[in-house]
Amino acid sequence: MDEEKKQRVLVVDDDTLMREVLKAILRSEGFAVAGEAMDGRAGIAQVEHRRPDAVCLDVNMPGISGLDTLKILREKFPGVRVVMITGDASMATVREAVSFGAVGYIIKPFNAGRVGDALRAALKPAGEWAAV
Repeated sequence: MDEEKKQRVLVVDDDTLMREVLKAILRSEGFAVAGEAMDGRAGIAQVEHRRPDAVCLDVNMPGISGLDTLKILREKFPGVRVVMITGDASMATVREAVSFGAVGYIIKPFNAGRVGDALRAALKPAGEWAAV
């Protein structure tokens, strides 16, 4: 598939290794990497600059948390789909993320298939997604 036709995903995670793993998974699953950011502020700036189709967003980051970043992204860029990625599987966190507008939730540790499935589901028209 041509790079221009691939759905573009931005990776926002404070862990360098996790960003590298996610970028490799995205490429292997047929997505284009729109960019990366190591915190919420940089992630918001990257969304503004690069206009990705979706964002993989870590929940626990220094500075602005992933949940606060999600709120800002929903407000400023309502069209971008956000999939949260975290080691926190608590139902309270999942409910909070979904209530703030996340369209997917991936629990660490994960595999390439789970990331790909979650993003494909998140990028379907509204109302068709399911948690992976």
